[in-house]
Amino acid sequence: MKMTSICWPAPAKLNLFLYINKQRDDGYHELQTLFQFIDRCDHLTLSPNLSGIISLSPCIEGLKKEDNLIYKAAMLLKEFCPDDYGVHIDLLKNLPMGGGLGGGSSDAATTLVALNYHWELNLSKQKLAKIGLSLGADVPIFIHGKAAVAEGVGEKLQDVYPREDHYLVAVPDCHVSTATVFNDPHLPRHRAKQAITELMTQIWHNDCEPCVKNNYPKVAKVIQWLVEYAPTRLTGTGACAFSTFATALEARLIQKKAPPWLNVFVCKGLNRSPLDLFLSKLK
Repeated sequence: MKMTSICWPAPAKLNLFLYINKQRDDGYHELQTLFQFIDRCDHLTLSPNLSGIISLSPCIEGLKKEDNLIYKAAMLLKEFCPDDYGVHIDLLKNLPMGGGLGGGSSDAATTLVALNYHWELNLSKQKLAKIGLSLGADVPIFIHGKAAVAEGVGEKLQDVYPREDHYLVAVPDCHVSTATVFNDPHLPRHRAKQAITELMTQIWHNDCEPCVKNNYPKVAKVIQWLVEYAPTRLTGTGACAFSTFATALEARLIQKKAPPWLNVFVCKGLNRSPLDLFLSKLK
């Protein structure tokens, strides 16, 4: 076991497009989506020990430890190590919950990758991704660590290299329920699947955006403001929207114009995850 305490990044992602192909008999939706990482992260400090206990700090109000994806991820890896292996995980939360930036899934993925390193389990990325998929459809992309088009329910990944633009991300004061979006009878569910080359060379959209705007007026208000300045889309099935700029300076100029009721930040798109880069430097 590597006992040294290490602070690990858990980066956010954007869905640069999101298309829904069909709803399966089991209720899940098949989709095509483009994941790209951004340089905005939660941070998890892992301190391995021989207590046999998984402990977390700080406590998240309204969320039991047993329901926390970080705890669930750690417990799944406990099956692969001696009983006395334990860890304390301290979370510095920067990413909004329910925002569509993948914060919870990224935290879970970082937990799996970091514990695989600290506990010297030597599980492959493919094995970690399979474990992660049981926690959420977005977990595998954070373990994969490279920008990719995802298909199926999000687990089939093909590397791509979109332009690494700068983004202004807006965080409305609301939490979007993924279940509400996918249960909306007006959600389009029959977009024909397209080849990767087609997907990468067209104007991008998010099939969930109209439903989210209809159900969450705060999100609609934010997008209406942003779209005046630059191409703007919803990310994932969350509340956050992003506008695309060629330079950070352009994004920051619009950031200064943000109304006082809106939280915004500027970030850069990354085709390699900060977590994947961090891990490569440890090896």
